[in-house]
Amino acid sequence: MNLFGKKDKKEETPACACACNGNAEVKVDDAPVANTGLTSVKVLGSGCKSCKALLDNTNTALQNMKAGIDVEYVTDMAVVAGYGVMSTPALVVNEKVVSMGKVMNSSEVENLLHKIGF
Repeated sequence: MNLFGKKDKKEETPACACACNGNAEVKVDDAPVANTGLTSVKVLGSGCKSCKALLDNTNTALQNMKAGIDVEYVTDMAVVAGYGVMSTPALVVNEKVVSMGKVMNSSEVENLLHKIGF
């Protein structure tokens, strides 16, 4: 019997292995950016499996787009916090955080880059 809208809690395994334990808020900012060209792409993370997966998927997306740019992988948590990122992995394009808390596959990364004007 559920009183006052309380639900039985089930034990769930976290979706990622990073410090968020699967409780991170997922944010994607696909608002267009002033198109000055794709100058920098960074993946911010703690070094976990999910962060490395986003790094690999971002590299694949950029190769598919023939962007000719390398992805920088930032694991220094002080730098990550400087971007205002509270959940990793995060994707930064031209110094603007466009995604955090989600491991996107390469086609999702490519679609996001096209949506924001690249």
